[in-house]
Amino acid sequence: MRLLEVENLRTSFFTPAGEVKAVDGVSFSLDHGKVLGIVGESGSGKSVTAYSILQILTQPGRIVGGSVRFRGKELVGAPESEIRAIRGNKISIIFQDPMTSLTPVYTIENQLVEAISLHTDRNKRQSRDRALEMLQLVGINDPEKRLKQYAHELSGGMRQRVMIAMALACEPDILIADEPTTALDVTIQAQILELMDRLQKQLGMAIIMITHDLGVIANLCDEVIVMYAGRAAERGIAREIFYNPKHEYTKGLLRSIPNIENDEKEQLVPISGTPVDLLNLPGGCAFAPRCDHAMKICLREHPREISVAQYHLSSCWRNVEEGIRTGMLETDETGEPIRIREAIPAEGGRTL
Repeated sequence: MRLLEVENLRTSFFTPAGEVKAVDGVSFSLDHGKVLGIVGESGSGKSVTAYSILQILTQPGRIVGGSVRFRGKELVGAPESEIRAIRGNKISIIFQDPMTSLTPVYTIENQLVEAISLHTDRNKRQSRDRALEMLQLVGINDPEKRLKQYAHELSGGMRQRVMIAMALACEPDILIADEPTTALDVTIQAQILELMDRLQKQLGMAIIMITHDLGVIANLCDEVIVMYAGRAAERGIAREIFYNPKHEYTKGLLRSIPNIENDEKEQLVPISGTPVDLLNLPGGCAFAPRCDHAMKICLREHPREISVAQYHLSSCWRNVEEGIRTGMLETDETGEPIRIREAIPAEGGRTL
């Protein structure tokens, strides 16, 4: 049984200006001990996907369709009491900015002990011992002193470590990290990523890493989903995404990453244009207005997701064109593309 299964998830925000389809048909699964990266620009639907899994959406947002199953149990539409038993206990989250996530008027001890007491059967003394243990685990020096301090007395890196300690205190099966290194300098960023990698291997939990930077997750993730305008533009195992990208948006993201091994002065190539307005989505591919290789069909019809390699899926008309040209594209009885022939996984193989 898969640890987490998300199928055709659709989440919208109903505003006076109209419906914003923040997440529009996203599907993926997550196994025990695996790391899934969700990548995309701001506004692509990464965080809303995470909030939908945890059922922490605020009005006017709500899930309008799809399924989220944790250990086979359906979470969409489940009673709040059942969701609360899972949220923070079985599935935890680290938010983007620890300064706004930690309460400024309470000490670190107050906040850690409260979180542990709320989700476990430990008494106050046991909860404090657990809080101290977690601060030591995440590498905070002089943890006894830090427990007595307030959030503003800690550095950005320390605050993020406190948030990680709080998220891991109840030994969750899944840790969702929502851009945990965005507000940190590169040195602290590397330390936090190294810490998460070590804790993931040590505790055996699964991680969903949400970021806008492909470079952040290059060595951390087993699988990657590239999101654009609320949809999965491309998804697959990490090495396929990094070494054999198929969607033009993914290629654009990779071109914008500096290469420190290149001795020559090389200009970064930005993705032209601006992110699409979710209130006025184009009729075809949402990335078409920014794509240098867009075809007429891209502006007219949204591409169907096809398998372009084993454990590698993409939603791009150029992949369909390439498949037709090489004769590797399978079609159904109506002529609709299904998948690349040689990409069919063996029976019992991994599916995304």
